[in-house]
Amino acid sequence: MPGKVVAHLLAADGAIPNHRRWPLLVYPAAVVISGPDPAALFEELFTRNGWPAAWRNGVFPFHHYHSNAHEALGIYSGEVTVQFGGDAGVKVVARPGDVIVLPAGTGHKRLASSGHLGVVGAYPEGARPDTCMPPFAHGRKNAAAAAAVPLPSGDPVFGNRGPLFEHWR
Repeated sequence: MPGKVVAHLLAADGAIPNHRRWPLLVYPAAVVISGPDPAALFEELFTRNGWPAAWRNGVFPFHHYHSNAHEALGIYSGEVTVQFGGDAGVKVVARPGDVIVLPAGTGHKRLASSGHLGVVGAYPEGARPDTCMPPFAHGRKNAAAAAAVPLPSGDPVFGNRGPLFEHWR
Protein backbone atom coordinates (compact mmCIF):
# COMPACT_ATOMS: atom_id res chain seq x y z
CA MET A 1 0.00 0.00 0.00
CA PRO A 2 1.20 3.55 -0.66
CA GLY A 3 2.99 5.63 1.88
CA LYS A 4 2.26 9.00 0.33
CA VAL A 5 -0.68 10.46 -1.53
CA VAL A 6 -0.08 13.36 -3.91
CA ALA A 7 -2.86 15.97 -4.03
CA HIS A 8 -3.47 18.50 -6.82
CA LEU A 9 -6.13 21.18 -6.30
CA LEU A 10 -7.13 22.24 -9.81
CA ALA A 11 -8.71 25.57 -10.73
CA ALA A 12 -11.54 25.76 -13.24
CA ASP A 13 -10.25 25.79 -16.83
CA GLY A 14 -12.72 27.12 -19.38
CA ALA A 15 -15.59 24.64 -19.77
CA ILE A 16 -13.96 22.21 -17.30
CA PRO A 17 -15.11 23.07 -13.78
CA ASN A 18 -12.82 20.77 -11.78
CA HIS A 19 -13.80 20.66 -8.10
CA ARG A 20 -13.93 23.85 -6.04
CA ARG A 21 -12.72 22.30 -2.79
CA TRP A 22 -11.40 18.78 -3.28
CA PRO A 23 -8.12 17.88 -4.98
CA LEU A 24 -7.24 15.15 -7.44
CA LEU A 25 -5.49 12.39 -5.44
CA VAL A 26 -2.70 10.17 -6.76
CA TYR A 27 -1.84 7.01 -4.78
CA PRO A 28 1.49 5.77 -6.19
CA ALA A 29 2.04 2.00 -6.02
CA ALA A 30 -1.24 1.46 -4.15
CA VAL A 31 -1.56 -2.13 -5.37
CA VAL A 32 1.13 -4.76 -5.88
CA ILE A 33 0.51 -6.15 -9.35
CA SER A 34 0.51 -9.94 -9.47
CA GLY A 35 -1.30 -12.96 -10.85
CA PRO A 36 -2.85 -13.72 -14.21
CA ASP A 37 -5.62 -11.08 -13.89
CA PRO A 38 -4.21 -7.97 -12.21
CA ALA A 39 -7.35 -5.97 -13.05
CA ALA A 40 -9.24 -8.18 -10.62
CA LEU A 41 -7.04 -6.88 -7.78
CA PHE A 42 -8.38 -3.36 -8.35
CA GLU A 43 -11.94 -4.57 -8.90
CA GLU A 44 -11.93 -6.42 -5.58
CA LEU A 45 -10.25 -3.56 -3.68
CA PHE A 46 -12.53 -0.84 -5.05
CA THR A 47 -15.71 -2.89 -4.60
CA ARG A 48 -14.77 -3.85 -1.03
CA ASN A 49 -14.36 -0.14 -0.22
CA GLY A 50 -17.71 1.01 -1.62
CA TRP A 51 -16.59 1.90 -5.16
CA PRO A 52 -17.94 -0.94 -7.34
CA ALA A 53 -15.72 -1.54 -10.34
CA ALA A 54 -17.59 -0.34 -13.45
CA TRP A 55 -15.29 -0.96 -16.40
CA ARG A 56 -11.94 -2.09 -17.78
CA ASN A 57 -10.48 -0.01 -20.60
CA GLY A 58 -8.22 3.03 -20.94
CA VAL A 59 -8.65 6.81 -20.73
CA PHE A 60 -10.38 8.76 -23.49
CA PRO A 61 -8.01 10.84 -25.67
CA PHE A 62 -10.18 13.97 -25.28
CA HIS A 63 -11.08 16.23 -22.35
CA HIS A 64 -14.10 15.01 -20.41
CA TYR A 65 -15.39 14.92 -16.85
CA HIS A 66 -18.25 13.61 -14.74
CA SER A 67 -20.37 16.35 -13.17
CA ASN A 68 -22.34 14.00 -10.94
CA ALA A 69 -19.83 11.39 -9.72
CA HIS A 70 -16.35 10.95 -8.34
CA GLU A 71 -14.13 8.41 -10.15
CA ALA A 72 -11.27 6.06 -9.25
CA LEU A 73 -8.80 4.80 -11.85
CA GLY A 74 -6.56 1.79 -11.16
CA ILE A 75 -3.72 1.17 -13.61
CA TYR A 76 -3.10 -2.56 -14.04
CA SER A 77 -0.91 -2.62 -17.18
CA GLY A 78 0.99 -0.26 -19.42
CA GLU A 79 1.85 3.33 -18.64
CA VAL A 80 -0.28 6.40 -19.30
CA THR A 81 0.21 10.16 -19.24
CA VAL A 82 -3.04 11.94 -18.40
CA GLN A 83 -3.78 15.67 -18.43
CA PHE A 84 -6.02 16.41 -15.45
CA GLY A 85 -7.92 19.66 -15.02
CA GLY A 86 -7.88 20.90 -18.63
CA ASP A 87 -5.08 22.41 -20.69
CA ALA A 88 -3.80 24.44 -17.72
CA GLY A 89 -3.99 21.44 -15.38
CA VAL A 90 -1.42 18.89 -14.30
CA LYS A 91 0.13 16.02 -16.26
CA VAL A 92 0.41 12.74 -14.36
CA VAL A 93 2.31 9.66 -15.50
CA ALA A 94 0.62 6.58 -14.04
CA ARG A 95 2.11 3.08 -13.88
CA PRO A 96 0.82 -0.35 -12.90
CA GLY A 97 -0.30 -0.33 -9.28
CA ASP A 98 -1.16 3.39 -9.18
CA VAL A 99 -4.63 4.65 -8.23
CA ILE A 100 -5.94 8.08 -9.14
CA VAL A 101 -9.08 9.49 -7.48
CA LEU A 102 -10.91 12.30 -9.23
CA PRO A 103 -13.49 14.41 -7.45
CA ALA A 104 -16.59 15.16 -9.53
CA GLY A 105 -15.98 17.78 -12.21
CA THR A 106 -12.30 16.95 -12.74
CA GLY A 107 -11.32 17.01 -16.39
CA HIS A 108 -9.12 14.24 -17.77
CA LYS A 109 -7.61 13.34 -21.13
CA ARG A 110 -5.07 10.69 -22.20
CA LEU A 111 -2.03 12.35 -23.75
CA ALA A 112 0.09 9.25 -24.35
CA SER A 113 0.40 5.61 -23.38
CA SER A 114 2.88 2.81 -23.79
CA GLY A 115 2.55 -0.92 -23.53
CA HIS A 116 -0.89 -2.52 -23.36
CA LEU A 117 -2.77 0.07 -21.28
CA GLY A 118 -5.22 -1.41 -18.80
CA VAL A 119 -7.33 0.68 -16.43
CA VAL A 120 -10.13 -0.26 -14.03
CA GLY A 121 -12.65 2.51 -13.46
CA ALA A 122 -14.95 2.75 -10.46
CA TYR A 123 -17.47 5.15 -8.95
CA PRO A 124 -18.93 5.36 -5.44
CA GLU A 125 -21.83 3.03 -4.70
CA GLY A 126 -25.03 4.24 -6.35
CA ALA A 127 -23.36 6.71 -8.74
CA ARG A 128 -24.57 6.93 -12.33
CA PRO A 129 -21.87 9.06 -13.95
CA ASP A 130 -22.57 11.34 -16.87
CA THR A 131 -19.86 12.19 -19.40
CA CYS A 132 -19.44 15.89 -20.11
CA MET A 133 -17.28 17.07 -22.99
CA PRO A 134 -16.22 20.65 -23.60
CA PRO A 135 -17.29 22.69 -25.50
CA PHE A 136 -20.71 21.01 -25.32
CA ALA A 137 -20.89 20.96 -21.51
CA HIS A 138 -22.52 23.71 -19.46
CA GLY A 139 -19.60 24.72 -17.24
CA ARG A 140 -21.38 26.84 -14.61
CA LYS A 141 -24.28 24.44 -14.15
CA ASN A 142 -21.89 21.48 -14.02
CA ALA A 143 -19.59 23.23 -11.56
CA ALA A 144 -22.52 23.58 -9.16
CA ALA A 145 -23.53 19.95 -9.76
CA ALA A 146 -19.97 18.71 -9.09
CA ALA A 147 -19.71 20.75 -5.88
CA ALA A 148 -22.97 19.17 -4.67
CA VAL A 149 -21.80 15.55 -5.07
CA PRO A 150 -21.48 14.20 -1.52
CA LEU A 151 -18.39 12.84 0.12
CA PRO A 152 -18.15 9.10 -0.61
CA SER A 153 -18.61 6.64 2.25
CA GLY A 154 -15.15 5.17 1.74
CA ASP A 155 -11.71 5.79 0.29
CA PRO A 156 -11.41 3.44 -2.73
CA VAL A 157 -8.04 2.13 -1.51
CA PHE A 158 -8.23 2.31 2.29
CA GLY A 159 -11.93 2.18 3.10
CA ASN A 160 -13.34 4.12 6.05
CA ARG A 161 -10.11 5.75 7.23
CA GLY A 162 -8.21 6.61 4.07
CA PRO A 163 -6.33 9.74 3.07
CA LEU A 164 -9.27 10.80 0.92
CA PHE A 165 -10.95 11.97 4.13
CA GLU A 166 -7.91 14.07 5.10
CA HIS A 167 -7.88 15.83 1.72
CA TRP A 168 -11.62 16.00 1.02
CA ARG A 169 -13.18 17.87 3.94
